[in-house]
This record gives sequence, C-alpha cells and structure tokens, in this order.
Amino acid sequence: MARAAVPGGLRARRAWRPAVLLERRTESPSARTLVLGVDAWAGHLPGQHVDVRLTAQDGYQTARSYSLAAPADGTRLEITVQRTAGGEVSPFLSDELGVGDRVELRGPLGGWFVWRPEAPGPVLLVAGGSGIVPLMAMIRARAGTSRAPFRLVHSVRTPEDRIYAAELRRRAAEDGGLDVAYVYTREAPPGSSQAPGRIRAEDLVAHGWPPDFEPTCYVCGPTPLVEAVAGLLVGSGHDPDRIRTERFGGA
Repeated sequence: MARAAVPGGLRARRAWRPAVLLERRTESPSARTLVLGVDAWAGHLPGQHVDVRLTAQDGYQTARSYSLAAPADGTRLEITVQRTAGGEVSPFLSDELGVGDRVELRGPLGGWFVWRPEAPGPVLLVAGGSGIVPLMAMIRARAGTSRAPFRLVHSVRTPEDRIYAAELRRRAAEDGGLDVAYVYTREAPPGSSQAPGRIRAEDLVAHGWPPDFEPTCYVCGPTPLVEAVAGLLVGSGHDPDRIRTERFGGA
C-alpha cells in the first residue's frame, strides 16, 4: 500500500503524543466512548486503531490498542472501551479517567482493515461484541459521503450488551441503505424467533449479501468468531480476497 493512502507520515504515526479526555459517553453497561483531543492530529481512516499508553506514578507503563469509533473530526477522535473484568487498562479508562485527564497515544495504525467512501459495491459488516467499534466508524463515515449499501450482523451475548444500539436503530430507520441485525448467544429478547446461539450460515444468508453481489466483507471480534464467520463466508461462495478480518484476544 502506498504510504500516502494512510493519513500521517510513518514517523508521526509511531510517535507517542499527549491526548486529553474531553467527553465520556455510556454505550452499554460495560462500554464507554472516550472523546479525546489530540493536537495536530492528521486524520485517520475508518477501521484504523490507536495505541493508548498509561504511565503510573512509579514510572510503570502499559499500553493497549483500541479501534477508532468515528471518522476524523479535526483534533477530536473517539475510542470505545469495553471494560474487561480483571483488566489492567480498560477499567481505568472506562471508569476512572476523568475529563481533563491525559493519556498518551500513537497512530493511526493499520491500513488493510479500512473502508473508503469511494469504494464501490455493497458492504457486509459482521461483529462480535466490541468488534463493532471499527465497523461503527465505517457506518458513521458512510453517512453523507457514500451511497454504498451496508448490512451489519452483530453478535452479542444479551440485548443489554448491544453497543451503539440507539444510534444504529436511528440510522437504520432514517437510511434505507443500512440494515442492522443481531444474533444473541446467551439470551434473546422476548418474542425472538431464534434461540440463542452463535452466528450460523443461515444468519449470514438472511442478513448478508449473496456472493454474486460481490460485497466487501469486514469481520471483527474475538478470534474464534472471526475464524468461524470467515469460514462460513468462504463456504457459501464469497471471494476470500473480499473478506477482511480484524481479531482480538479474549471473549
């Protein structure tokens, strides 16, 4: 990939820079969106991520990668953090970092798992849990910039675990080019016609695109889900070259 295709020069993207928390939003009982201000931010593409570093008073440092949740907005950027029980970083970011507090970050990082508004053809987005975060950046970037039809299949444990649920409901109601479907793995909402379970080939057929439509498929989530969904897509006839995956450890 040409370097010019990704915002910011390589040296700038690898450098740590200060970021201040401007705003915090609750997305689900365990997920918070952090709006960060970063001076001289060169922008980013939907699907990219940043590394966030924390430094303790004794000098101990630790860093984690977080997907960017929204398109570039000047010097403001958004990440959504899902609290992990026993985690070292996510509980602090989601619950303790206060408005005005500072962290360090570097990026944007990644150039393969990205969507560009000028890209032709339909898009299938498949997410497991917080894997929806980079896909939400694509959905938000699409608004007002592209007429490409999007379909999202989001696998969550329970209805309570849906991230961005109200915004997705609003966007789908206002935009005929966006369809949203959920697969519940542990507890389905009352009246659901499908018992809880993992994403099946039938779900991707019912809520996705047929292979002859040649959609670009983005799959993000825990490694087992990503591997399973990618296999189902290939098995149903989708071109492997049109399937882009991003995975993370843990469930």
